[in-house]
Amino acid sequence: MTSLSADEALIERYQFSHNPFSARVPGFRFFAARRKPLLTELHQRSQRMALVQIVCGPQGSGKTLMRQALVASSNKHNVLCLVATARQYATARDLLQHFSEGLGGHYADCDGLLGQVARLAQEGQTVYLLVDDAERLHDDALQALVQLAVGDRDGRAHVFLFARETLLPRLDMLGESERCQVMHLSPYSFPETCAYLAQRIEGAKQSLEAVFDSEQLERIHEESAGWPGEINRVAAEVLHEALLAEEAGGARAGAASAGLPRRHVLAVLGVLLMLGALVLFGKQGNGLDWLARLSGDPASVPAAEEALAPVAEAPAIVFADGQSVPLPLAGQAQPLLREPLAREVARTQGAELDAVHAAQPSAAGNVLPLAPTTPAPAAAASAPAVTPPAPTPAPTPASAAISAPAPQAPAPAPAPAPAPVAAKPAPVTPPPARPAPAPAPAAAPTARATPPAPAPAPAPAATGSAGDNSWYLGQPVGQYTLQLMGTRSEASARQLAGAGAGYHYFRKVHQGQPLYVVTYGRFANASAARAAVAALPARLQAGKPWPRTFASIQQEIRQAGR
Repeated sequence: MTSLSADEALIERYQFSHNPFSARVPGFRFFAARRKPLLTELHQRSQRMALVQIVCGPQGSGKTLMRQALVASSNKHNVLCLVATARQYATARDLLQHFSEGLGGHYADCDGLLGQVARLAQEGQTVYLLVDDAERLHDDALQALVQLAVGDRDGRAHVFLFARETLLPRLDMLGESERCQVMHLSPYSFPETCAYLAQRIEGAKQSLEAVFDSEQLERIHEESAGWPGEINRVAAEVLHEALLAEEAGGARAGAASAGLPRRHVLAVLGVLLMLGALVLFGKQGNGLDWLARLSGDPASVPAAEEALAPVAEAPAIVFADGQSVPLPLAGQAQPLLREPLAREVARTQGAELDAVHAAQPSAAGNVLPLAPTTPAPAAAASAPAVTPPAPTPAPTPASAAISAPAPQAPAPAPAPAPAPVAAKPAPVTPPPARPAPAPAPAAAPTARATPPAPAPAPAPAATGSAGDNSWYLGQPVGQYTLQLMGTRSEASARQLAGAGAGYHYFRKVHQGQPLYVVTYGRFANASAARAAVAALPARLQAGKPWPRTFASIQQEIRQAGR
């Protein structure tokens, strides 16, 4: 993301009228805290003493803002301000010629420039010469500026240098330090940092509370050390990181709502279509044949039969007199024989077994524990003593023929069937006085006929769990930890927290939504926490971890729990 597009995204997200942290913003107001007294003192010193006035401070300390404020606060009627930067005019010749051209001349020496200053002084005009980045000036340029500040009997220029601390040792080496007066800038305190940010944000038509929370303000002050230029830089980084975190959270939410991959969806639809066709055909045998023709692979029939095994009717014992006694549901654990084996065995059995199957149809998959060599009358006589057999690990050929589904076996010719029935017709006719078996046992497998699909796991609550809150609440309030990242996804925070020892995460509420913050370690002070950043993996260092106190974390945990 380019800086221009990043600024546009920032302005759109936070509804700014402009980027409040740019170097130049419309309607800029000078922040008076710790700077206005220095500004007044600069004007007074330059009027009283013929010395070079030097304003020192590190990078981002606000030296350029002080220079701008000095020009803006000068009397436009009797003060003529000329500004130069040592990045462009580092030598004495270039710098003096630039100032001379600003006064309407073409001199490149101190005497010629002092003559111009003297003529302007006779007209009531004071000349201010201001140089930014003065630590870049060559030695001859520094000596020339000191000569202009001291001046002669006809007049002098008011010279102001804005530089880093490295300029001062050079002035000592040149022997010019006695002709210079130094003023050091100081950083802002935490309340002043918040007031400075509030002024910048209000200039962009927003409020501080709508943009930053207390945690972000604390981070901005710690990382910037209270220097205004660094405050602007860190504040922009914090908002960009928050914006990227929101975009990443939205992308993860969109990916989660997208559902299964396309190939998985197609596979599920294919299975549902085949199961629907099986149900539509009605009979299991016809459905399996249709499945074999559809897939072109006869081996798919046993697999489909095994898949449909749980929907078979309840197994029962069928006697010669027509009475059936349902077996308990535990009998479903018995192995089911495949159709090819059942057909092969059925072709080798006697006519009396075929007659029993023809006279007493049974549901597919029922287990009929009748001995193939026992005549029907004997089986009827021993009916009261029959108990459901225990499940067997593997069927024998004889029991396989009995256990084979009746609709799957080839139907024998109807001629031999009446012979055993005609000899003893009484056992074939079911006794009318015997009540039908209670439907209760059969209702249980019916409920299993169409096993419902497993219910999806309930979605996690929006607020998530509390993370390692108890660990944070037990830490000393004055010690520090390193904050690594904040995310809307608890799964991401939990994954990072499980990367190794010392990683933890807690839940807070940010802008009305849960935010999961991952931290690392426990340190006695902020310096030790910063030193530990170098030991972190490169991907975590890229997120710019920053130290914070356990007291602030405990406060956020308690606020989230309200």
